[in-house]
Amino acid sequence: MLAHIPRPIMRLFHRAAHLWFRLSRPLTMGVRAVALDEVGRIFLVRHSYLPGWHLPGGGVEVGETAVQALTRELREEGHLELTSEPVLLGVYLNTFVTKRDHVLVYVARGVRQTHARGADREIVETGFFPVDKLPETLARASRERIAEALAGAPLSAHW
Repeated sequence: MLAHIPRPIMRLFHRAAHLWFRLSRPLTMGVRAVALDEVGRIFLVRHSYLPGWHLPGGGVEVGETAVQALTRELREEGHLELTSEPVLLGVYLNTFVTKRDHVLVYVARGVRQTHARGADREIVETGFFPVDKLPETLARASRERIAEALAGAPLSAHW
């Protein structure tokens, strides 16, 4: 049925449809890490705009791979360097703000902090915590991801 439509017209139609889908159904993607130092402590951040402690991470920018975004976010939020390739733990649907947000969580072992990170407008506090002494105010989703990564809890599909 579509075989009679000239190829340039089909390409134009395809591009227009792709643009329409991007505008009408925007998908957002973020990354977070269960970031463990050489002795197995977990790195956490406390934001100025969210209550509690969270796994470090943030949004994936246009043209950036998920691992590039993770590397950037770890550097920005904690002056952390990856010493080995992070391993994908899971992909989670986060419906807190929109029904189209997905968070990729990685396990990053042996991260190294180049220097302490001071507070600013976004990050109020950071720190490494032993797995058995996590802050009481650790966010539910972060607590669940840590349990999935380190304690064998079943993986969830939701943030």
